[in-house]
Amino acid sequence: MLQKIKDQWKALVESEVKALALEKGADISVDIQVLTPPKPEMGDVAFPMFSFAKAFKSAPPVIANEIKARLEKRSDLPQGELLVAGPYLNLKLNTSSLAKELYEKVLSEGESFGKNSSLSGKKVMIEFSCPNTNKPLHLGHMRNDSLGMSVSEILKANGAEVMKVNLINNRGVHICKSMWAYKTFGGDETPESTGEKGDHFVGRYYVRYAQYEKECVEKALLGHENDDEKVKEEIKAEAVSKANAEPQSMLKKWEDGDKEVISLWEKMNGWTLDGLAESYKNMGISFDKYYYESNTYKLGKSEVMKGLDMGVFYRETDGSVQVDLTNIGLDKKVLLRKDGTSIYITQDLGTAVSRHEDYPFDSLIYVVASEQQYHFKVLFQCLKLLGYTWAEELHHLSYGMVNLPNGRMKSREGTVVDADDLLANLSELAKAEIIEKEREDMVGNIDETARKIALSALNYYLLQVTPQKDMIFNPAESIAFSGNTGPYLQYMGARISSMLSKFDEVKDEYKDTPFDPSLYTCDDEKALIKLIASFPEVVKKAGEGYDPSIICTLLYDISKTFSHYYHDNQILKADSKELVVARINLVKMVLQVLKNAFSLVGIPFLESM
Repeated sequence: MLQKIKDQWKALVESEVKALALEKGADISVDIQVLTPPKPEMGDVAFPMFSFAKAFKSAPPVIANEIKARLEKRSDLPQGELLVAGPYLNLKLNTSSLAKELYEKVLSEGESFGKNSSLSGKKVMIEFSCPNTNKPLHLGHMRNDSLGMSVSEILKANGAEVMKVNLINNRGVHICKSMWAYKTFGGDETPESTGEKGDHFVGRYYVRYAQYEKECVEKALLGHENDDEKVKEEIKAEAVSKANAEPQSMLKKWEDGDKEVISLWEKMNGWTLDGLAESYKNMGISFDKYYYESNTYKLGKSEVMKGLDMGVFYRETDGSVQVDLTNIGLDKKVLLRKDGTSIYITQDLGTAVSRHEDYPFDSLIYVVASEQQYHFKVLFQCLKLLGYTWAEELHHLSYGMVNLPNGRMKSREGTVVDADDLLANLSELAKAEIIEKEREDMVGNIDETARKIALSALNYYLLQVTPQKDMIFNPAESIAFSGNTGPYLQYMGARISSMLSKFDEVKDEYKDTPFDPSLYTCDDEKALIKLIASFPEVVKKAGEGYDPSIICTLLYDISKTFSHYYHDNQILKADSKELVVARINLVKMVLQVLKNAFSLVGIPFLESM
């Protein structure tokens, strides 16, 4: 709604600038910027006049006053007050008229308020999560999953048809490392015999392989303590290469269809996938389709061979197939190893082709950490070289690393924050808070409520930061019931719900009381009206930039403004019936926007907490 008002005023200002230019005989191109003044008292919208100073041979403040005078003579102006602040022509919105129109819109649209059709007719595929089947999900995956789910919902809110897909990385040397470690050190133990979740069980053997590799290096360095660092590094590299030769050989056997290796692979993959499914369910993560690298790597190989025949790829002297992208500022890249086995990019080529055949998308978004930026530049370019025109619509939603207050996580060393453990710990913290506040009877199922609070804490904390930025995740901060957190937002929603429930008990007393938006006179009321009106614009902006943090910012701004408003103003006990009705209607609008925005950033709504 705000955007519509801004567009109306922009068109009017531009028409008067053009008319003034015609009178002055000035030849100008008119496309006025629309800005927001730094202080509320200066207005709500600002139109700078700098760019016309030279053509009009006048100072920007003079031009601003001249355009203001011309506009005020018109009879077709929307409601609002024009102001001049130096070189800016500013507009102060009429919040009364905006509030009336806004209330009718929010009331009629309900859960659909904020949605738009800007991406109507567009088919968007979004890939996220993409776990390896050699370890459980960790905190890094959780940022990925939160982003993937949120961006999917935001794109739907902008009218797109969205397909959420997950690529299971279930083959490769890294998978064979955990397989080799289990075969070598595992004996007859299973997840059932140890009581472990399947993905945790397999992940333990991935860490065990890393320990084995470290032991190989330490053994090789014995007696070389006094050698120089270069010699030590060469010895270390040779030891690692010898250790890796064993899982590499296992990968070759897997690709050649060795029955014993395939059987072990199927068993360990099954353990991991069962564990991952349980984690996804607990975290509220869902997908429309799963892809498996084991099903797409052969297609990837055929695409590489096709590129070889086309002359866009080449065979190196060692037998590997590569692509040379140095002409566009990239590098040479191996697409098939010299022994014929595939690597990540091989199967990514096959997966991309398979996906477009399954779902002819208008765009495909890969939600993958910023460490893989180079990989995706190469992948997209290879697909273009292979002649796929849709490769122009592939996008990498690159997000920053998630670190802990005490440093970076490392899967191979077993120092990651396990997703299951983190969610369980956050749930326990939320449960303890509920018990401390003696709210058990109010929340119903305390364990389910605690889990929803934990999800809110997790998703909001991970999404409030712009995706491209690295971040530090602090569990204790995330679960706080005050400040810029998910539980605080949930608390505001529950508080408002309680208020509206109390009003419902006496609403018959107000059934003949008219709604008078002119009673919105305090600054917080005006601020809330403008924030609510901005929601559709914010949803559109978040969709354009694949950036849920914009939604999070609005949520916190609304919540903290409402908290201040509620603290300073009576609502159910306001001075008159008219004022009660006006304020209750504002409260209803706030709650609807909170609910609608919650659904876009993975915050479960709670009636009470």
